[in-house]
Amino acid sequence: MGRTSSVSPKGQVTIPIEIRDDFGIEPKDSVTFEVIEGRITVTPLRTKLHESHQRFKSRLGPVDWKTLEKAAWEEAAMNAAREGLYDESDQD
Repeated sequence: MGRTSSVSPKGQVTIPIEIRDDFGIEPKDSVTFEVIEGRITVTPLRTKLHESHQRFKSRLGPVDWKTLEKAAWEEAAMNAAREGLYDESDQD
């Protein structure tokens, strides 16, 4: 079912709330515009971090991006240390 939105003088279009909710699009998220067979498509641009956040959001409850990003960096550092790729002396 289609939704209608007008184009502002700056060329901006508001994505209807129902569509944002269905696709998990939040303020500051990026979307990709493509022309496919004469139609314009809008697709949420997902990073691996965002996909992980969406996947685990229900189990963790509300988690802000900074907390999730910090956890991801800590996990990456632990993995690097296990693989011998991290040397604490490099941090001086």
